[in-house]
Amino acid sequence: MDILARPLRFHWSLSSAGDKLRGARARAAQSGVPDLDAHAAFCQVAEACGIESLLMAFGFHRPDPIVLTAALASRTERIKFLIACRSGVCSPTMFVQQINTLSVLTGGRVAINIVAGHSPHEQRFYGDFLDHDARYERTDEFWTVCHGLWRDAEVSFQGTHYRVEGAKLNTPFVSSERTAPEIFVGGNSEAAERLAARHASCLLRLPEAPERMRPRVQALAEQGVEVGLLVSVIARPTREEAHAAAAELLESAGAEALAVHESFARRSDSVAFRSTYELAREDSPWKTPWLWAGAVPYLGAPAISLVGSAEDVAGAILEYQAIGVSQFLFMGWPDVEAMTFFGREVLPRVRERETDTERRSEGGWAS
Repeated sequence: MDILARPLRFHWSLSSAGDKLRGARARAAQSGVPDLDAHAAFCQVAEACGIESLLMAFGFHRPDPIVLTAALASRTERIKFLIACRSGVCSPTMFVQQINTLSVLTGGRVAINIVAGHSPHEQRFYGDFLDHDARYERTDEFWTVCHGLWRDAEVSFQGTHYRVEGAKLNTPFVSSERTAPEIFVGGNSEAAERLAARHASCLLRLPEAPERMRPRVQALAEQGVEVGLLVSVIARPTREEAHAAAAELLESAGAEALAVHESFARRSDSVAFRSTYELAREDSPWKTPWLWAGAVPYLGAPAISLVGSAEDVAGAILEYQAIGVSQFLFMGWPDVEAMTFFGREVLPRVRERETDTERRSEGGWAS
């Protein structure tokens, strides 16, 4: 099926479940102890709201995403888990063994979000001292071995960063839909795009105005790679209420959050994060009538947001679809309320307009 003809897919981040302004605090001040009941309740709401999968983020300030997924999968029925992983943390053979075991335990409700890392300071916590481009080179090798293990009975590989001989696993990836997990690459850099073209079905990136993104989205589509957006959403019954909620969010975050993200922006070598911080520093925080970067200096690059009424946000989503974007990974404040409003008010509008477009393209409407 042509990428542009596929129904839009929607995911949500579990990163701040039960902790509205987590992103306003320094990572060193954040707890890595999960509230399992709050997380499980969030998963169940996501299932009811039509969300396909939940991002399980990676970082020293968070619980391990694979272990947490195993716990939450036992308390859910349909939701999938998009597990963030970094090369350099463990061997590719061990990682595939973990993911395959998790697929057995969850009925295949596992996908992977490849992240090469965004902070050299934190990378060193895990014994990783490579620079940005070298991390992508190593990640390419890592996923070459992983795909080999999912595809072949035995894998031998020798590269700059990894060497395995006759690697094999007796635990396969178990799913009624696939023989290996769906792979997403996170990033805005050309290195991330090349990695996605080699190893993934979708690049997840931070947004810009649609017309600025169009050439790169279409170039990836020509290679058979989908593009998804990691973007926050502030949707309310009216545009005025949404703008008021955005202003209230900044007031709640406060000046201390500005200092937190000024420091983080200086340390990060992520192209996606740095370019979004730069976007936020431009004259106006409004990049389109509905794309707002005003929360980025307070809550981080993923806080770039679609802001407006349900109709506004649905329209924004479809504008991105028109340039080839096919998936969305959302965040919100507070998350449960934002996700519930999305599922009740925004998603039905998107699906209705998708159906109308499909009917028109098939000649189902009289002219």
